Amino acid sequence: MGENVNFQDLFKKSMLHLEAFRSVSYIDVLIGLIASFGIGLFIFYVYKKTFRGVVYSYNYNVTFVLMTMITALIIMTISTNIVLSLGMVGALSIVRFRTAVKDPLDIVYMFWAISVGIATGAKMYPVALIGSLAIGLALIWLSRRKVREQPYLLIIRHSEVAITGVRSQIRKLNYTLKSKTVRKDYIEMTIEIRLRDDNTSFVNVLSAIDGVIDVSLINYTGDYAQ
Repeated sequence: MGENVNFQDLFKKSMLHLEAFRSVSYIDVLIGLIASFGIGLFIFYVYKKTFRGVVYSYNYNVTFVLMTMITALIIMTISTNIVLSLGMVGALSIVRFRTAVKDPLDIVYMFWAISVGIATGAKMYPVALIGSLAIGLALIWLSRRKVREQPYLLIIRHSEVAITGVRSQIRKLNYTLKSKTVRKDYIEMTIEIRLRDDNTSFVNVLSAIDGVIDVSLINYTGDYAQ
């Protein structure tokens, strides 16, 4: 009877043996933080190198380094005591992140930083290092691949006099009408086109048509809201 240990006894022993924290090696903590910081800097470099969005955010990129180190600290903390591990899970379950992530690729970097933090916190340094090198090389290789067709938004503002000329020119393009606004003085159209090269001479042709007020060509990445 005395040899049988139930779940309640396990919790009691875990609460009483809090001296397990004293067995944590400061050298292991230092190595884990240095490893997570180094790999976090590698994530920082890869994100900056492969960024293709509209506006690069330095503060957002720095969060990957800090996220890696904080996750490593959490894993090193909860690995010493079962009660702390359950308490930490409960505490983290009430956290809600309200920041909107526009680029789905940013979520990949977040999971990458968290995974590295978990691996380094669990002292699985080869997994963190080899996995990060593989992911980093894959992201760099994929970012350097040239996209054959780039999407653009062509915004044309013109008067009623230029309707015929504008229609005849945009028919030569592979386009999709996104929006059309009719006002008293002018008409504004937004169309999506795809270009295989950097030949944008059609913009000058459109702007030279009588009645065209202005023509804008914007590289479309999905971040623009109408």
